[in-house]
Amino acid sequence: MTAKLTSRERFRRMYEHRDADRVPIIDSPWEGTLLRWRSEGLGGRDWVEYFDIDRVAHIGVDSSPRYPAATVSLDERFHTYTTPYGVTLKQLRVPDSTPEYVAFTVTDPDSWRAAKVRMTPTSDRIDWARLERLYPVWEREGHWITGDFWFGFDVTHSWFVGTETLLIALAEEPDWCREMFEHFLDMNIALFEQILAAGYCLDEINWPDDMGYKQNQFFSRRMYQDLLLPVQKRAIDWAHSHGIRARLHSCGDIRPFVPLLVAAGLDALNPLEVKAGMDPHALKAQYGDRLVLHGGLNAVLFADTEATIAEIRRLLPVMKQNGGYIFSSDHSVPNTVSLEEMAAIIRTAKEYGSYS
Repeated sequence: MTAKLTSRERFRRMYEHRDADRVPIIDSPWEGTLLRWRSEGLGGRDWVEYFDIDRVAHIGVDSSPRYPAATVSLDERFHTYTTPYGVTLKQLRVPDSTPEYVAFTVTDPDSWRAAKVRMTPTSDRIDWARLERLYPVWEREGHWITGDFWFGFDVTHSWFVGTETLLIALAEEPDWCREMFEHFLDMNIALFEQILAAGYCLDEINWPDDMGYKQNQFFSRRMYQDLLLPVQKRAIDWAHSHGIRARLHSCGDIRPFVPLLVAAGLDALNPLEVKAGMDPHALKAQYGDRLVLHGGLNAVLFADTEATIAEIRRLLPVMKQNGGYIFSSDHSVPNTVSLEEMAAIIRTAKEYGSYS
């Protein structure tokens, strides 16, 4: 039997496509889910420690134009506020609500140029005090350390210029889109270079870039190859030049893009969204020797714990073969899942994800 590993050791073996004691187990519960669990016995304890799953530490930086973040209005139902990216959001004051995007500061190349001037990689965009306080703990306890990059199609359309604006611009003003993608990545690389130079280490970089929806993608394969893939490859190459792995989070059906990402050297892909058309077993068969697959547990099944457990029993024996798999849902954990039900899910994942 393999001795119990730290999270860092466990993740590293997955990236080396080797067996471990078990597959890494991580996930993302909603705010309302955590509130429910606290009322059901979790209390003030950390849910990751409570379930004894894997510890992942995140290091982020501020790559925004630093527009003023402030409350516009606040009442019993809604909170309307501005973000450092110049976006006005209106959000229900209940857990797990999705905001309405009301207005954007950057809407064309001219307003982008004004924002770009505000985006310089100064040292105060890094939370050095947090790093100094927590990094020794992460190292001592064997956390897997992730650098959270912030660039690409998804964050540009949803958090910066708006979906309709960017989709039209991809066809009509591709140079503007390319410039935004590149500059956001430039900011991230410059800031993380400062972090590395200060003696801190990363195990991987990870960035969110949802490129698909149900059974389709937001743009063509050719457009992807021309405008976005070169920027993603530059991030991957930068990571590899520092001995760091690269993991992409992309919801939706991105099957046409996967071979391009593998050829670009991507190390890991998440979340393998089943309801959108992704097939974890098929991805394992085709790319499992080169790509770490993360996720693939259909979150739609969370409404039925027995169905969820049956799916874990079907999924894990295949996905864990020869390492290269990280267990999680293909989205997040909704507030329909009780503390007891989550405990049963994790017990099953530990059992069927074991290599002993």
